[in-house]
Amino acid sequence: MEAWIESLLTALALPKFGLTTVFIVALISATLLPVGSEPAVFGLVKLNPELFWPAVLVATAGNTVGGAISWWMGYGAEKVYERVKHHPFEAQALKWLERLGPKACLLSWLPLVGDPLCAVAGWLRLSFWPCIVFMAIGKFGRYLVMTAGLLWFFPGQYTP
Repeated sequence: MEAWIESLLTALALPKFGLTTVFIVALISATLLPVGSEPAVFGLVKLNPELFWPAVLVATAGNTVGGAISWWMGYGAEKVYERVKHHPFEAQALKWLERLGPKACLLSWLPLVGDPLCAVAGWLRLSFWPCIVFMAIGKFGRYLVMTAGLLWFFPGQYTP
């Protein structure tokens, strides 16, 4: 098992694949698929500390593009299914999102609710570019705090 983890971390650290892998994993993790991108970012930075800022920025970009894809999926779903009957709680949540507008996308970094939030923003036809800006701010903050926190808890460079 340790050899497998070592080979995975080594592959993620390759300059040819490292940042590309982080981008793809971050993009996929921003969709409704249950994938976490923080381990890929942490693994790359642990092996290559000089890639801290590039990894955080690339992960933010990938996660934001994934959020934009979710926004467009929600927008398309709303166009297909114009009328939906909501339970009182769902109607209240939709009213809350409509009232907050694109600023609600700041919460897109949250586990479990963040990715569906992007789709709901599209469903509600909230302004695309303001939503993307708020998504990017929230996701950047998450990657910055998570990666810096993990590096603080696990200091030193990993050398296979």
